Amino acid sequence: MIETLAATHTVIAPDLPGHGDSDRPAGDYSLGAHAAVLRDLLVALGHSSATVIGHSLGGGIALQFAYQFPDRVNRLVLISSGGLGPQLSPMLRGATLPGAGTVVAALARVPQPVTRRVLPLLLAMAPRLLARPDADAVAEGLHLLTDAQRRRSFVRTARAVITWRGQAINATEQLRQLTGLPVLLAWGSDDKTIPPHHHRAVAGLLTDPHLVEIAGAGHYPHETAADRLLPPLEEFLATSTPFRYTEARWRELLAPVG
Repeated sequence: MIETLAATHTVIAPDLPGHGDSDRPAGDYSLGAHAAVLRDLLVALGHSSATVIGHSLGGGIALQFAYQFPDRVNRLVLISSGGLGPQLSPMLRGATLPGAGTVVAALARVPQPVTRRVLPLLLAMAPRLLARPDADAVAEGLHLLTDAQRRRSFVRTARAVITWRGQAINATEQLRQLTGLPVLLAWGSDDKTIPPHHHRAVAGLLTDPHLVEIAGAGHYPHETAADRLLPPLEEFLATSTPFRYTEARWRELLAPVG
């Protein structure tokens, strides 16, 4: 969606530390550390605030960014977002188990065309593991993990937010602080990675939620159904009023309820 959005907006698309082409630091891979890196990037590029769009793990980071740096966020767009409930696919929970790095390395070394052919067969036998539209995106993601340092970063990041039971971090307790912040929640109706009901449930905890469910899409609607996600996203950007942080209001929201 980047090229379309860039026609009318300034778009910054960072690779998170340890991901993509970014360096693989030896330090902290927590949500807070990732949020601080995004803050530093905005400062370095000369932007005082931004609309923050996050997918999956990136959604959790976007929520953390809004909580840590409320004066720097205009809006939030959460696509198939993590951090809204404990449930998570068995495949991602498995990344936290001992020996996960070895298993991921073996899967990553399978040629990408082979993975693309095999995944639909696995889905036919175990349809609850992965949505069919997501097969290509997962195959591409696995291929990127052939790099050992990138693979270690993936496992370390996963273990910072996931246990074998599911998601370890739940942002819903902090949503009260985001009162007045416009939030677009978008998800695929067939998402097998993060349950769609997380987004529906959290909408009731927000003061300005906008909901978009993409019928038949899985965990990657921005890739597999961009033509259906872009129109409501562009409308949200054009019509919602940017959030304005005030310390007095933040202090008021921090006061105990009741």
